[in-house]
Amino acid sequence: MTGPAPVKRDTPPGGDGALSRSGVLRRPDALPPTAGPRLWALPQIRHWLVLGILLSAAVVALGVAAQLTPGFSAAELGIDQDLSHHHAAALTAVAMALNVVFGPVAGLALIGATALSIWLFRGGLPKAVAFGLVASSGWVASEIFKLIVARQRPNPALLFDPLAPETGSNSFPSGHVSFAVALGFAVYFLARGTRWAKVTAAGAAAVALIVAWSRLYIGVHYPTDVAASFLAASAAVVLLAGLWNRGAPRMADWRRVTSGGRPLGAEGK
Repeated sequence: MTGPAPVKRDTPPGGDGALSRSGVLRRPDALPPTAGPRLWALPQIRHWLVLGILLSAAVVALGVAAQLTPGFSAAELGIDQDLSHHHAAALTAVAMALNVVFGPVAGLALIGATALSIWLFRGGLPKAVAFGLVASSGWVASEIFKLIVARQRPNPALLFDPLAPETGSNSFPSGHVSFAVALGFAVYFLARGTRWAKVTAAGAAAVALIVAWSRLYIGVHYPTDVAASFLAASAAVVLLAGLWNRGAPRMADWRRVTSGGRPLGAEGK
């Protein structure tokens, strides 16, 4: 006569361990620690550093070519002059509104308000910071390339109807267009993975093209200025994404260590 079947125990008497998939008992201190909130990763191209450098080099090459080629700016000015002869009230209103909305003051206010709403309602501080950096990277890149190329703006005295006369060596590339392109990237990054991703991408591209048209319509940039803006802003976003994905997690780990292991953003809770 056999005795009762032995009772199968999940844990040893008095133990708090857990069985792994292979049946090996693991101690509580061997279990993986609970991870803190992950930082928002930006979309990144595999060879981001090479691509960013190539795009930047293309911007400089285009600017130098425009500066050194005799008659290049004069030929481009013809497009601005033609648009200046065909101003219409409705188009002028749109162009001047975009001149303000994508200008430095309104642009910074837009970035700040959007980043604040993201921080409070849509994903926390890391996501808000990433959005702000991407959106403003276009302006930063345009200012750097302006210093390198130092191309003079179209002469407003040569335009039939100068809407916003500007002078100075800050024509190449366009800061307004660079900001519009970078802002489009930032908004698309927020929408990626959702059903609004394709619509957002198409809308962002359309807005950037309209802003580019407005700079020529007003007469403050040459065509190569606005074309280079797309390259400059893209270079800035590509490089920023690669640097963010490598540097931000390390900064977050450092903050966790210095704050006693608390998750990022938990200091004020």
